[in-house]
Amino acid sequence: MATSIPEVRRVRHPLKVRELSVKRLKLVSPRLLCVTFTGDLGDFISASFDDHVKLFLPGAGESAPSLPTVTEQGMAFDPTRPRPASRDYTPRRYDRAANELEIEFALHGEGPAASWARAARPGDRLGLGGPRGSSLLPEGLDWLLLIGDETALPAMARRLEEAGAGECIIALIETGSADARIDISTAANASITWLCRESGDAALPDAVAELILPEGHGFAWAAGEYGSIRQVRQRLIDVHGLDRQRIRAASYWKQGEAASHETLTD
Repeated sequence: MATSIPEVRRVRHPLKVRELSVKRLKLVSPRLLCVTFTGDLGDFISASFDDHVKLFLPGAGESAPSLPTVTEQGMAFDPTRPRPASRDYTPRRYDRAANELEIEFALHGEGPAASWARAARPGDRLGLGGPRGSSLLPEGLDWLLLIGDETALPAMARRLEEAGAGECIIALIETGSADARIDISTAANASITWLCRESGDAALPDAVAELILPEGHGFAWAAGEYGSIRQVRQRLIDVHGLDRQRIRAASYWKQGEAASHETLTD
């Protein structure tokens, strides 16, 4: 009997651009800063753990960025002002009652978002657009495999924290150094493996190839650096025989490029 292949369901959200301000900051690890924002969040929607929003950052000497307006064609920027730097980030936690949105910033490199976060103080402002939509993973899975590096850690931690009791989740998380590890609470039946590049642990593609996956209907989610995640996706197909429709893989960054974000398919 043929077995139906679980499908990812895409839902769209109204596009809105908001100005938010910093409410508080918390260092989750020496490598990860959680910034709590408040502001115009009453109708904010984030339906999936791997949603992404676009942050618009103020330029040098600005207290707030020049925000685009939403048109039928998308977002339009004021041609008389410099276009603000922007980066994609995962909504880590949204509390409607408290009117708070948490975003976690990896404190590495000198990019505009990491630099802004390191200098951020309560009251500082930035812009936020989206999410434009959410990709909902199939329901009724026997197991879920999560794979990613530091850039995917907020999404993976959110999924583990939102998991129901008894869900079977396997997670492989790669970090540059051991101090990037964080505590993750989950009700799931979870196996979490941390890999550290600094310690010479196996790279993500090799660790994926060595996995023994459970029986039943499963799904693999992977995100991180472009080259690594392309290899991860291929190992899932070649070594574990996963159908491509049972894999959602995304590049959150690409070595040598700025502001790279794409879904990986054939």
